[in-house]
Amino acid sequence: MYKLTKWLIVLSGFLSVSINPVRSSAQGTITSLNLEKAYQLARANYPLIRQKDLISKSAFLTIENINTAYLPQISVNGQASYQSDVTSITIPVPGITIAPLSKDQYKFWGELNQLIYDGGMVKNQKELQERSVLVDDQKLEVELYKLKDRINQLYLGVLLLDAQYAQTNLARENIQIGLKTVNAQLANGTVFKSSVLVLEAQLLQTDQKVVELTSNKHSLLRVLELFLHESISDDVQLEKPIISEQLDTTIARPELKLYAYQDSFWHTQNQMVSAKSNPKLSLFAQGGYGKPGLNMLNNNFALFGIGGIRLNWSLSNLYTNKREHQIIELNQKINDVQKDVFVFNTNTQLSQQLEEIKKLREISNIDAKIVAVRANITAASKAQLENGVINSNDYLREINAEDQTKSSYILHQIQLLQAKINYQNIKGNQ
Repeated sequence: MYKLTKWLIVLSGFLSVSINPVRSSAQGTITSLNLEKAYQLARANYPLIRQKDLISKSAFLTIENINTAYLPQISVNGQASYQSDVTSITIPVPGITIAPLSKDQYKFWGELNQLIYDGGMVKNQKELQERSVLVDDQKLEVELYKLKDRINQLYLGVLLLDAQYAQTNLARENIQIGLKTVNAQLANGTVFKSSVLVLEAQLLQTDQKVVELTSNKHSLLRVLELFLHESISDDVQLEKPIISEQLDTTIARPELKLYAYQDSFWHTQNQMVSAKSNPKLSLFAQGGYGKPGLNMLNNNFALFGIGGIRLNWSLSNLYTNKREHQIIELNQKINDVQKDVFVFNTNTQLSQQLEEIKKLREISNIDAKIVAVRANITAASKAQLENGVINSNDYLREINAEDQTKSSYILHQIQLLQAKINYQNIKGNQ
């Protein structure tokens, strides 16, 4: 009866390891909660959510840097050299003496380049960065989606404990009714003291069970607090999720978006490879001071300047262009295979979960019939105990049988609810 609860409590201990233990009481203690709200709070306060903003900011800065390619590019250069020989004019010219150039030469200049056409490189770099951000952000969405399973385990665990607690109190009331009857019979001398002691011992065991259920619920709520980052009352009222009986099979998991974004990324990468082989065109202007200047016959320091248009076309990319396209195509095919495998596995899980739902639904229907029969038996045994037809042991046996039947029904009801929720999570939200 307690297997699921104990498993959840043990698991919750492991789940709590990676969660920040600081709780916020800014909004006060939570006294009522539904599953959707629990999802929202867990997502908003999970440490990984902060990474989404960091990815966005990083992408913005990267794109701003890429955009600077359209701004004028300025460089400053200097050079001092000594050469073994210089150009000289050995032809005699009457009336003119041409001094040879110095072998030590100096040059200091600045250059300005303005990109006109880059073959689509900047455009593709920006698109590639945007696709990369979508991929990274969607990977976080996939991780954040896994939070739902953890919240489900904790939330349904508390619901189960609440139901078991209520059932235990009902069993306790039945024992008290029997104890009241037997005490009256003892006072009349119609039963022995042992009949009273049997019921008193069972009442103590029931109290012990209440303490255990209360403690287990407290443990689960403390872990749930860590996920929600909010203080939760021990008497919190958890709304039982209502899941439609119409379960469709349309998969809408965040992983599918991730595969789509990855495919888009490789498509843009393919365009980038093509753009690298395109010619680049730019304007340039250069000005400086050197010895000699542009006039190679003047051996003195002089200012100089030059401007024009520059074409750059690197043909070396053609060596690797074809293979790079092939590599990208292979990566796209790998992405498609991974998507197909994911869809196949998800459909398999959905099929298994549907069978689980069907099984638990049938079991619960039978449970309901057994509970009704056991309730009638217990009611009859109360009357028999009052009339002295049965003793306290017989009465207690019927109470325990009813309690076990109801506990099984409660467990199967929670398991059925969990199976439906698991189905929705496996399928994904529309």
